[in-house]
Amino acid sequence: MCGRYELHSHPAAIALAFGLAHPRSLHPRFNIAPMTEVPVVRVNASGERELTTMRWGLVPRWAKDPAIGAKLINARGETIAEKPSFRMAYRRHRCLLPADGFYEWMAVGSGGATHKQPVHVGMKDGGIFGFAGLYERWLSPEGDVLDTCTIVTTAANGLLRPVHDRMPV
Repeated sequence: MCGRYELHSHPAAIALAFGLAHPRSLHPRFNIAPMTEVPVVRVNASGERELTTMRWGLVPRWAKDPAIGAKLINARGETIAEKPSFRMAYRRHRCLLPADGFYEWMAVGSGGATHKQPVHVGMKDGGIFGFAGLYERWLSPEGDVLDTCTIVTTAANGLLRPVHDRMPV
């Protein structure tokens, strides 16, 4: 599960890496948490890639309460096509979340003296990458618009398995 990540690359580097026509001003963030606004790359109505912001924690269109987003920060890649919370977004609203690294918490110690230690995960060369994501637009009964997203996860590969059983796609 991905619960924290960082993005501090220069906006021009983000634009270059994700094929964006226009770099957008972003402030470096080293501890991006769920339920905060995050940068997302998606294809707009004109068919061009754009960088926009959304709240991290998917709120399905059918949800009665946007608080459900706190429980939907990650989507298991193995089941997103079937799960009602992610099915529509998987079919129509895919995106990328730019990142420079993410954190997983590894159990350290033995017996009753274990604690969780954060482990930073990033590219070997320190380069930027993107998480696979899904997004949705939710409308409140009053007509307020809320754009939200989630990070798609999968079973951990051999490098990450000692740290955590899941990892972002």
